[in-house]
Amino acid sequence: MDPVVLYNFTLLNLKKMKVLVIGASGAIGKIITPLLAEKHEIITAGRNSGDIRVDISSAASIENMFKTTANVDACICTAGDSYAGELFSMTEEKLNLGIKNKLLGQANLVCIGQHYLNDNGSFTLTSGKMGDKPAKNAAGKAIANGGINSFVLAASLEMPRGIRVNVVSPARISDIPANDLAEGYKRSIEGTANGELIKINY
Repeated sequence: MDPVVLYNFTLLNLKKMKVLVIGASGAIGKIITPLLAEKHEIITAGRNSGDIRVDISSAASIENMFKTTANVDACICTAGDSYAGELFSMTEEKLNLGIKNKLLGQANLVCIGQHYLNDNGSFTLTSGKMGDKPAKNAAGKAIANGGINSFVLAASLEMPRGIRVNVVSPARISDIPANDLAEGYKRSIEGTANGELIKINY
């Protein structure tokens, strides 16, 4: 099956769901959260704001978040930092910003959260265009985004209890209409997709 999904999906969840949005105050989160809230119950989480505090670079923080949040149907993550800069000045520390935070942080959300999410729930991670169509000065972003894409493809083969996992990969946020961006996340949590890369506007 082609892992790339461009607005082709079958509706699965028409009911109101309890959706945990991590990074709700970030660039993507601020756009999609109010649109998702039109239909679903939203719980927001972030490092410095939200209903719950979580630092996705810390496995203990992720565990605590899930322990204190019951009956979650869908978990969306739009959080995670990565480095943008020329390869000439790249260092291990700069690479690790994306690897330890965005890549491992989101992978840990799935590895830990699979034990807490409701049956037939879903995870939706966020990568980005640089994961499979990189530009100059984007090696730091490419390694994190590409890793997330690959993780989702592999993890989807082993998810328990009917849980699904997908990844939304948007182009530059300023170039994407708000409804198009939100639609990508809706399609992941409300559809039947599993292990798929949902590209937005590229």
